Amino acid sequence: MTTALRWFVALAVCLLPGLAQAQQEDAVILVAHPAFRDLEYRQTVLVAAPAPNGGHVGVILNRPTKRSLGSLFPEHEPSKKVVDPVFYGGPFSRGALVALVRADNAPGAGSVLLMKNLYLAFRANTIDHVIETTPNEARYFVGYVGWRPGELKSEIDRGLWAVQDADLEMVFRKDTENLWEELQQASKRIRADSGASAAPRLASVGR
Repeated sequence: MTTALRWFVALAVCLLPGLAQAQQEDAVILVAHPAFRDLEYRQTVLVAAPAPNGGHVGVILNRPTKRSLGSLFPEHEPSKKVVDPVFYGGPFSRGALVALVRADNAPGAGSVLLMKNLYLAFRANTIDHVIETTPNEARYFVGYVGWRPGELKSEIDRGLWAVQDADLEMVFRKDTENLWEELQQASKRIRADSGASAAPRLASVGR
């Protein structure tokens, strides 16, 4: 990877202190409410989990770009083996590359455990190793989403997100074009079955 990209990834790691010690397994799927005003998150589906700093971290799952990893790094031969497009992960550190990695163990330093067999990797040397050894056991994103301590709970309480259980099949789903619509319908059924009727107060997510 380029020196500039490594600098951006290093910056992302600085924003999430203590990544190597992350041990939470509380990942959830977040489905944006239909009336969400913030264009960054309109009709988005995210995977999110607790971060070591007491907040939360995640990426948007249904915003594929038209760029391949190989086209972003044409001089890095292993990147050309990645089949999936690069995804837009969120508005934090837009110049940084992060990776959702499917693995039995942490892929390297600077990785957050999201759930069993799923890590979010931030450090350039760790992402390099994943690309060079198991390139298609990961999905690559530019940018990510971060929440301060208590911020995500507040957003969920305000009705910005419907919460569903996370699973690897959904996280690595190939066709994400209708993912939000499908999960939105599922959320409606869950709310109907539970009798929930509270009207959400919607606003922009803080950055």
